[in-house]
Amino acid sequence: QAQLVESGGGLVQAGGSLRLSCAASGRTFSSYAMGWFRQAPGKEREFVATINWNGDNTYYADSVKGRFTISRDNAKNTVWLQTNSLKPEDTAIYYCAVAYGGTLHSRWNGYRDWGQGTQVTVSS
Repeated sequence: QAQLVESGGGLVQAGGSLRLSCAASGRTFSSYAMGWFRQAPGKEREFVATINWNGDNTYYADSVKGRFTISRDNAKNTVWLQTNSLKPEDTAIYYCAVAYGGTLHSRWNGYRDWGQGTQVTVSS
């Protein structure tokens, strides 16, 4: 079982940026795809971005495409989500997760281990 700890959230004005980090341990990190999801109050958890096992393939939700970037450094057991041009509708708790395998996943049931989340709040 992997242990995941997110950090980097906070309060930012619309148009600003945050760099979210996810530190992983307890599992062979380089063998698995990773993902970011978010959940806003009163809404279902939604997919944000995913990256495959070696970092050479990524996929993004349409709502964040062109604004967010997912990356990883397997030597550091870390995944990042760079969030740019933030909008108030990006306000949510952001979760990182490790997938069952090495390929991309865009649904929550493709992931087996989850972090506790980090809060991102975007003001207008």
